[in-house]
Amino acid sequence: MTVEADLDLVIVGGGIGGVICLKYARDAGLKAVLLERRDRIGGVWRDLPSWQDIQIRKEDWTLGDLELAGEDQASILANIQAWVDRFGLSAGIHLNSPVVRAQWRESGWRVETDATTYKARWLIAATGGHNRPVVPRIQRSESSIAEYHSSALRDLAVLRGRRVTVVGGGASAYDLLDLCLENDASAVTWVYRSTRWMRPTRRPKYHGTSMRTLARYQILGVPMRVVNRLANRDLRARYAKAGVEAIMPERAFDFRRDQIIPGRRRMIREFARIERHRGEVRSLRGSTILLSDGDRVECNVLLWGTGYAADFGYLGLEDLGPAKSLNEISRRCHSVFRSADAPNLFLLAPGVLETNNSTPWAYAHVAKSIMAHIEGRPVFDDPPREDLTNYFDLVRLLAQRDRRTYPRGLWYVRYLWLAFIHPDSRPMPIP
Repeated sequence: MTVEADLDLVIVGGGIGGVICLKYARDAGLKAVLLERRDRIGGVWRDLPSWQDIQIRKEDWTLGDLELAGEDQASILANIQAWVDRFGLSAGIHLNSPVVRAQWRESGWRVETDATTYKARWLIAATGGHNRPVVPRIQRSESSIAEYHSSALRDLAVLRGRRVTVVGGGASAYDLLDLCLENDASAVTWVYRSTRWMRPTRRPKYHGTSMRTLARYQILGVPMRVVNRLANRDLRARYAKAGVEAIMPERAFDFRRDQIIPGRRRMIREFARIERHRGEVRSLRGSTILLSDGDRVECNVLLWGTGYAADFGYLGLEDLGPAKSLNEISRRCHSVFRSADAPNLFLLAPGVLETNNSTPWAYAHVAKSIMAHIEGRPVFDDPPREDLTNYFDLVRLLAQRDRRTYPRGLWYVRYLWLAFIHPDSRPMPIP
C-alpha cells in the first residue's frame, strides 16, 4: 500500500459539495486531494434515475456563468463536471478510491482506501446526507409485489396499468405520486404517517417556490416569527385553494426546521384519484399490503418514497453513528459544520441539505470559510445549535466570524445588492 502524506486536507466525496471544496482549497493554496469511490464525479446524482431533478429553478441552483441546461439529472451532472473543467480540478481528484476507514491520530487524519493511505491535518466528509436509501423493515411472505425505492425506479413503464402504492410523506413521495399519475397507473394508493409542507401550485414545480423572496426578508433582518407568520398564511391559503387541506401538516411551518417543497401539479390536479391511508406498512403477503390500521391494499408495485439516511460509518465515531438524520447530525456540529466528535473534521451536508438553500450557493460560502478556518482564523467555533440555517442567514452566520472573507459593513452592502438589484433571471455569482 502506498502512502501520500503531508497533505493539508482530504475531501471524501466527489459530488457538488466535494468538488466545490476542492476548488476553494486550491484557491487557498492548500495541498488537498478529493477521493471519489466511483469512476466519475457526481456524487448521489450519478446513482439516481434520469427522471430525478432539483426542486428549484436552474437559475437558483447554479452559480456564475457555469452553464446549466435544465433541472434534470443529466444537466446537474454536466454542471458538476463544469466546476472541474473550469477550475482545472482533475489533478486533485482520485477516482475509484472508496474510503475504507478514516481515523484521527495525534498528528492528523489517516484516510485509507484499498490502494493508498492518505495523511492530512484536516478532513472534510462530503459524502452527503443522501447516501443510504431508507426502506423500512417489514415482514414479507411469498410477496409478488415489485418494490422500488425512489432512487432505484428507472423504468417508468412498470407503472403503466398497474396498481401502485406509494409510501412516504415528503418530497420523494410527492414525486412518485406524480409519476404514477403521469404514467397511467390503473390505481394509486398513498400510505403516510405524516406529511411535510409543500407549496401547492399548478405551475411546474421548479417555479413553485422563490428563494429570492426569502433572501430579501433575511438580509433586511425581518424577525423569523414574522417571516413564519407570512409563510403560514400563504401556505394555508394555497392548500385551501388547491383542495388538499386533508394532507396539510398539523404543525405550523417554521423556516428554522422545515424546507418548503414545491407542490406537484399532477398530484394536486388529480388528488381525488389517490386513495389515502394514514399509517404504516406492516407486511406484504402475496399481492396484499397489510397496514398498521388493519386495512389491506391490493398492489402490483410498491414505491418507497421514504428518503435517505446519512452514513458516516467510515469515520468510526461511536457518538456520531446513531445520529442518522441530518438534523441530528447538525446538532453535533460547531457552527453547523465542524464536528464536535473529532478534531479537524467538517461534515459538509448537515447544515445545507434539507434546508431552504441552493446547494452550490451554500457549499461555496461554507467551503470558502472552511479554508479560512484551516488557515488559522477561527470561524466554526460556536456551540451546536438546534435551528437550521439557510440561504442569506447562512452568510450572516459566517460573516460574524470570518471577517477577512466578509469585511465589516461591505459584505452587507454586497448581499443587499444581490437580494434586491441582482436580476432573479440570472444565477447568483460565485462567491
